[in-house]
Amino acid sequence: MRLSDFDFDLPEALIATRPARPRSSSRLLVATPDTLTDAHSIDLPAFLRAGDRLVLNDTRVIPARLSGLRRRAGAEGETEARIEATLLEPRADGTWSALLKPLKKVRDGEAVVFSDALSATVDGRGDGVAYLRFNLTGDDFDAALAEAGAMPLPPYIEGKRKADAQDREDYQTIWAREQGAVAAPTASLHFDEALIKALDAAGIGRTFVTLHVGAGTFLPVKVDDVSQHRMHAERGRISAEDAAEINATRAAGGLIIPVGTTAMRLIESAAAEDGTLMAWEGATDIFITPGYRFRISDALMTNFHLPKSTLMMLVSAFMGVGRIREIYAHAISSRYRFFSYGDASLLLPHDAKPTESVAQ
Repeated sequence: MRLSDFDFDLPEALIATRPARPRSSSRLLVATPDTLTDAHSIDLPAFLRAGDRLVLNDTRVIPARLSGLRRRAGAEGETEARIEATLLEPRADGTWSALLKPLKKVRDGEAVVFSDALSATVDGRGDGVAYLRFNLTGDDFDAALAEAGAMPLPPYIEGKRKADAQDREDYQTIWAREQGAVAAPTASLHFDEALIKALDAAGIGRTFVTLHVGAGTFLPVKVDDVSQHRMHAERGRISAEDAAEINATRAAGGLIIPVGTTAMRLIESAAAEDGTLMAWEGATDIFITPGYRFRISDALMTNFHLPKSTLMMLVSAFMGVGRIREIYAHAISSRYRFFSYGDASLLLPHDAKPTESVAQ
C-alpha cells in the first residue's frame, strides 16, 4: 500500500492542546462495522460486557526534555551554545541515547550542563542520535531529572505551546508506575477514578502490561511504499500472571480490549498463533498494516491519529481502510478533538454491538 492511502485532511482547530477535564468527560466514538455511536469515555462500560478485560499500559513518562548549555574555551575566550535534548532510552553501557538540537554544536567528550545538579558528557553518537553519560545515576539521577526536565509533548503540541507544570499531571496516566517512556500511552489518559468505579461495577476486568513508548512514535513515515518502513523498537514486559489473566478471560468467552496502540502492539507481539498469550520481556518493532491477522485483540480503545502515521495504518488494519475513512470523516464532521490530548474511539471490528442506548 502507498502512504497516500492513509492521508486525510484535518482542520488545525481540531488538534487538542489540553485534555478534557475531568478526564472521562472526553468524547468517545464507538464504531462497529455498521454503526457509529457518539458517547463519552465515562460511558465505556455500556459498550462492553461483564467478563470482558481491558489491557492497560502502566509505563510512566519521564520528563525527558532537557535544555542546557555547552561551554567551550577557545582562542577568543569561552563560547556557549544552547542545547535541547530529548532522552530516548537507557543503554546497556550506562549512557542514554538522545536527540540533540543542534547536534553539530557539540563534540564527543564535551559536557552539557542542564542544571546545578545535572550534566552529561557526549560519549559518542549513532544514527542521528548522541549518547549521553550523565554525572548521576540511580535515584540521584531520577531526582535531578525530575527537577530539570520537562514532559516531552508531541511536536504538534510543542509547536503551539511549551510544556508546563500542568502537563506533569495531564500527560501521565493515573496508574503510571514503570518509569521509562518518553511518550504517554494516550488512550489511557481518558481514565479517572469515576470511570474505574463504573468499570468495576460492570464487572469488566483490567490487566496491566508495560511497553515503554519511544520517541519513534512521533517520527514520520518517509517512504511511499509503506512495506519499506521500519519501526523503532520499544521495550516491554508481560508477566506470567498477567498472561494467565488474559488467557483465562479468553477461555471464558470475554473480549480482550487493549487500551491504546501500545498495549495492542505488545500483546500482539507476545501472542502465539492460536492467540494464547505468553509471559514476555524484550523489545518489539512489530509493524501492523492492512493484511495483518490479529491474534488476540478483539476490540481497541484508541485516540484519533495523525494522517500518514503508522498508527493510522494500525487502525486501518483493524477496521479496514474504507471503514476507518468513514469513522474519521464522522469524527471530523462532528468536531471530535484529535491526537494525544484529544478524544477517543472504541473500535469493535466484529459483530459486537452496543448493549444499550447512550445519551448523546
